[in-house]
Amino acid sequence: MSNEKKALSAKLRTADFGSAGSRRLLRGGEIPAVVYGKSEPMHVVVNAHEFMMKKSGFSESTLITLSVAGEKDHMVFVKSYQEDLLRGCVRHIDFFEVTAGHTVRTHVRIELEGTPVGCRQGGVLDQVIHEVEIECLPKDLPEVIKADVSALDVNESLRVDQLQVPAGIKIHEDPEATIASVKFVKEEAPAETAADEAAPEAAAADTADAAK
Repeated sequence: MSNEKKALSAKLRTADFGSAGSRRLLRGGEIPAVVYGKSEPMHVVVNAHEFMMKKSGFSESTLITLSVAGEKDHMVFVKSYQEDLLRGCVRHIDFFEVTAGHTVRTHVRIELEGTPVGCRQGGVLDQVIHEVEIECLPKDLPEVIKADVSALDVNESLRVDQLQVPAGIKIHEDPEATIASVKFVKEEAPAETAADEAAPEAAAADTADAAK
């Protein structure tokens, strides 16, 4: 992602709190937000158009420079946001501020790379885990962890402990948990066939009942 997409502008929210105030901000094209991570949460307001244009590139592992008017810049990531899918807008954002030299614990997306050997034999790749929780310094925080699955054959899997991550990154997951596997897809008998097979059995049962 470009540096432009890793920056957001904001201003302090010092008044007009509460649900009524939030609705006024939203009508005015702004989003109420809170920055956590320090001793006291900081209430800010973010430009709605800017956030909506950039939010597809934001995750829990994307460090963002939040430029608050009249304040120093804050290094944050988006912890969560409340999205109104019907209106196509975001109603509230929670940021988490990180501090240089202090480890941060967050989730990072896993991106699979390559075509498994088993898929060439008719197998299907199934990704079971799509993100893992990690701990590292802010400077070492990756936006994504890539995993090569090209060597996977049918009935083989990739585990958490097989992930290749840079030094300084600790994964907080079950080491033996399966991230992805390659298996053959079991074919199920069509419903019509099952019904046809059941029909003679049902007829025989009816005949036996009638003979009693």
